[in-house]
Amino acid sequence: MGPLNGYTIIELAGIGPAPMGGMMLADMGAEVIRIDRASGASALVMKDVSARGKKSVMLNLKNADGIETLLRMVENADVIIDPFRPGVCEKLGIGPDVCMARNPKLIFARMTGWGQEGPLAHTAGHDINYISITGALYAIGRKDEKPVAPLNLVGDMGGGGMLLVNGVLAALLEAANSGKGQVIDVAMVDGAAQLMWMFHGWEAFGMWDAGERESNMLDGGAHYYDIYECADGEYVSIGSIEPQFYALLKELAELSEEDFGNQNDASRWPLMKEKLAAVIRQKTQAQWCDIMEGTDVCFAPVLNFVDAPQHPANVARDTYIEVDGITQPAPAPRFSRTPSSVAHGGHDFGEDTDEVLTAMGFGEQEIVGLKSSGAIA
Repeated sequence: MGPLNGYTIIELAGIGPAPMGGMMLADMGAEVIRIDRASGASALVMKDVSARGKKSVMLNLKNADGIETLLRMVENADVIIDPFRPGVCEKLGIGPDVCMARNPKLIFARMTGWGQEGPLAHTAGHDINYISITGALYAIGRKDEKPVAPLNLVGDMGGGGMLLVNGVLAALLEAANSGKGQVIDVAMVDGAAQLMWMFHGWEAFGMWDAGERESNMLDGGAHYYDIYECADGEYVSIGSIEPQFYALLKELAELSEEDFGNQNDASRWPLMKEKLAAVIRQKTQAQWCDIMEGTDVCFAPVLNFVDAPQHPANVARDTYIEVDGITQPAPAPRFSRTPSSVAHGGHDFGEDTDEVLTAMGFGEQEIVGLKSSGAIA
């Protein structure tokens, strides 16, 4: 049983960060019930890693009986996750005021890109846009080239999904003391801004040039913190920031003090990077792994996500698991007494409708009537 065993979370079906947050909460033992739209059934859900551990109820939220069914479910829930643009739930008749009137202890977690208020609140956007206005995208990339999109990890997942989980857990702790619920405004733009905290401090101290990519310690400017191509066309990452780790890099890569002394002389970084690149190209990735992996150089081979599960460190820690034939990340973080787990793989849309409604007090004839009216499928 995970640490959230006994909590019930209703997740209105969406994409990206909201399902990720629901997945993590389900991994931690919460009963997460995904509300799928009757018109949106798709076989893709069976391959959706974020659907793991969740039950599915298919409701028609444009049907009055469907809305009432959801509100009765809310009476039995601790959290509802809203992935829609601001105002959508209110238009449907399931906004925070309505839901919390049914259940005053309810946590209403609202996941959006731009937030519930502000000039962009009602406009469309994606990860690349949210990280654009927080400085995160500008900072990532090579000198004199355009910024590089870091997949959708920074805005959607780190700034969205992780922030959602953080907010839900904090609100549940507070509700346990106060007996009252609240609305959480989870905005991906806010989360992306949070992730940039360190660079604001460094810029204030004169330790970071916010206007120049690949000129700072962590953006590929420093020769000792970068990615290098090997003899076989594969890559390795080196992050020898601390002096003792840098000294070990020089020793194991046989770098001369003449060429690689004065580690933090930024004026010499481009030349030292060029020379280190030439050294790394002399051996294959596997050869460099034999020399440096497992040492304090701060070294790792650069793997694609298909190969990553076979890395010995990931195998030893069971970092990845297989669910319904799909390799995917294992639940995290790890709890010593109440470990997280994956209860099952993704359930098809509406697969659990009868079971969930029965458990929440709906009678057999009521369920039959809801099906006849088109409220549930």
